[in-house]
Amino acid sequence: MASSWRRTIGNLRSFVGNSMGGVRGGANLASWVVAGTLAYYLWVKPSQDLKREQEVQSFIHLLFDCYQF
Repeated sequence: MASSWRRTIGNLRSFVGNSMGGVRGGANLASWVVAGTLAYYLWVKPSQDLKREQEVQSFIHLLFDCYQF
């Protein structure tokens, strides 16, 4: 019984390892950190900054519209 779940865990680890390119250990972790950092600075952060800037601009327009009347 104990070997069954250990084999299942081992198979799952092998599947995950193979699906990520077969690189194991520190090199695998380092490559994921680099990829995640690049993705954040190239896609996530610019879209968050644009959204924040649009919110500030809409707030400024709303503020000036209130004082026109």
